[in-house]
Amino acid sequence: MTPRPRLHPAWIVLGGVTLCMMAGSGLRSVFGVYIKPMEAEFGWGRGALSGAAAISLLLLGAAGPVVGRLADRWGPRRVVGVSLVLLSAGAIGASYVQTLWHVYLTTGLLMALGAGGLALTTGSTVAARWFEARRGVAIGLAAGGMSAGQLVVIPLATALTLWLGWRGSFLWLGLGLLFTVLPIALWLVRDDPADEGLRPYGATGPVQTAAQSAAVQKAQRVSVADAILVPQFWLLLATFFVCGYTSNGMVLTHFMPHALEHNFSEFQASSALGVMGAMNVLGTVGSGWICDRFGRRGPLAFYYFVRGLSLLFLLYVWNVPSLHLWAAIFGLNYISTVPPTTTLTANIFGRYSVGELSGWIFFSHQVGAALGAALAGWIYEWTGAYSIAFVSAALMGFLAAGLALAIREEPVGSRPVGSPAPAVS
Repeated sequence: MTPRPRLHPAWIVLGGVTLCMMAGSGLRSVFGVYIKPMEAEFGWGRGALSGAAAISLLLLGAAGPVVGRLADRWGPRRVVGVSLVLLSAGAIGASYVQTLWHVYLTTGLLMALGAGGLALTTGSTVAARWFEARRGVAIGLAAGGMSAGQLVVIPLATALTLWLGWRGSFLWLGLGLLFTVLPIALWLVRDDPADEGLRPYGATGPVQTAAQSAAVQKAQRVSVADAILVPQFWLLLATFFVCGYTSNGMVLTHFMPHALEHNFSEFQASSALGVMGAMNVLGTVGSGWICDRFGRRGPLAFYYFVRGLSLLFLLYVWNVPSLHLWAAIFGLNYISTVPPTTTLTANIFGRYSVGELSGWIFFSHQVGAALGAALAGWIYEWTGAYSIAFVSAALMGFLAAGLALAIREEPVGSRPVGSPAPAVS
């Protein structure tokens, strides 16, 4: 009998990282569940608690370049382990808060830093190192895990809050992370195929030793100082800035009040978000599959163009079915930009530069998100509606489509950029 083919370890490593990204994404999104219980117990204002959320978002983005640099040099396994400890410590500590600065320390600092180490930067590093073929699908699965984490952890946190109170909810989530997810992650996640005597998935040629792999990593690594001299890096920064502006900043922050002010109930708006979240997973994995087969620039431009159209459509939804149709379209498009952006980064700058450079690209995403959230709020206070804000986001999407088509997918060498790229064995 012909033996059954063995599952390549790359998929096992990817599964471990995806589990960690699910946990990180889910826990960093649950703070809204605890706002009203905290207000009821301590009498804190909404603005004071929102400050902790704002600090968390800022640190989440700022952690990206640091985490990426550490993942490139330490390896992603150590980064994942430290991040899980920080995230669980923040959640457990949050169950014991007594004053407002405790909230800022636990949820605003520790949980943000922990979640930042379990975000796309680390997942991209693993996918770039372990996958030569199917890299788009690998990144799509990891990014889809982030959406799945929100769909799982937020309802779980809500249920635990109803059963055990908000302190018990924080405590059990932190303990579950520390004693369940951390051991699984340390068991499954590995730094580099060469350390295990393996080739990346889909790679050909001889297996590199750990020493050879370390030498190749050093020779092929493109620093930020070199990357900023390459126009493609700025185009990736600009397009992902638009991604943050139009998604996390504009829609995730302001969709609910926009829907409520257009006579949709809280349940109808929440169900639309559920549709959006479910379609996120499908859209992200599908995007990775498309990128592997049809390239990256064209699909990336198409995603931004469709996003612009969907934001204009949002202004004209008229009933619940049309609202859910919009949510499905936008959900398919919400994180679909991640696989082409990350695979372009890996293909242009090399697999051993993905962590640090993706960290800066993700930071631009968070800056765009912060600007989009603030600008939409100012526009609403000025005009009494979100129309101008959503139109601005649509125009940004159309602009990003053009910028994506300008990206040239040509590998660059290591320092100095103008010199020929070193040969890759």
